[in-house]
Amino acid sequence: MTKKTADQVRVMLVDDHSVVREGLKNYLGALGGFQIVGEASSGAEALEVAAKTQPQVVLMDLVMPVMDGIEATRRLHETLPDIKVIVLTSFADDDKLFPALRAGAVAYLLKDVGPTELAEAIKAAARGEIRLHPEVTRRLVAGIAGGAEQVPANLLTEREMDVLRCLARGRSNKEIGADLFISEKTVKTHVGSILDKLGLADRTQAALYAVKHGVS
Repeated sequence: MTKKTADQVRVMLVDDHSVVREGLKNYLGALGGFQIVGEASSGAEALEVAAKTQPQVVLMDLVMPVMDGIEATRRLHETLPDIKVIVLTSFADDDKLFPALRAGAVAYLLKDVGPTELAEAIKAAARGEIRLHPEVTRRLVAGIAGGAEQVPANLLTEREMDVLRCLARGRSNKEIGADLFISEKTVKTHVGSILDKLGLADRTQAALYAVKHGVS
């Protein structure tokens, strides 16, 4: 464990291979700015450890015994919604990518991601932003290519469309406020309205909706 400081991001590592967890600890320890508060080797164990340690961000493998990462992500999202899950896997297959994002993951990264990119993704997740590996983005766009639809006319106001575009780019409320010259409180109100009108659960789903409907 690293010494806790106020500006460190509290991170939990979930992977059934101890060598992977050890490598991640070395990665993040060398970079600084992170506190490893817990580890788990299965999805079921992850739920127990997360409830006890209350990490800000969980790095979640997908293929694990007892309970896989997708189900663990779904349950964490339902029971501990303030905890942000980053999927960190070797698989970019659509049958894992889309279920993981629907389960509530705020980022989907492949294990070939570099230390600096991983650190940036963790910090972004702690701020509620979205990060996708370039290959994952390509597959995501390819998966919905040709099926893009326009956002139904008059469903969202012009300002809400502006906020939705920002969500699609993974911007935080603070950054959206700065971009649009409005307060964070106003941004939060707009985000809530967007989710309500579109029948979406969270910012990740809003970002995916924006991509699917060609909002950029």
